[in-house]
Amino acid sequence: MKMRQFTSLLITLIFAIPALSLAQTESAILGVWYNTEKTAQVEIQKKGTEFIGKIVWLKDPNPQGKPATDKENSDPKLKTRPLLGLPLLTGLKYSSGIWKGGEIYDPQSGKTYSCELKLKSPEILEVKGYLGFSFVGRTVEWTKVKK
Repeated sequence: MKMRQFTSLLITLIFAIPALSLAQTESAILGVWYNTEKTAQVEIQKKGTEFIGKIVWLKDPNPQGKPATDKENSDPKLKTRPLLGLPLLTGLKYSSGIWKGGEIYDPQSGKTYSCELKLKSPEILEVKGYLGFSFVGRTVEWTKVKK
């Protein structure tokens, strides 16, 4: 009987330990991430109960000898704001392994989308931007910056 209990415990541990290692905490996305093209780095921080992200590095911070600006923004007052330090992610909240309920700003198009973030691994962050329904949108992968 003891052998059966030991075997059951061993089998349970074999299946439980990998599942525990994949478990995520809400702080798992904190840090600096490369965008898909590796032309920018976005730092994700927690501010109060929300997660935010801003551009902290650009591959080409001074195109044509001038600081890169938010030139695609539809608001003429915002077209001259610098991309370095620009908030990209706002209002994200953690729930069951997904950071959602926030927005992502795309400086290449000047548009803001609803977004969700999900860790595929400790080094890969899945970023989904969408309008309206989350199943209709675009998903990209960001890579954790190695220190």
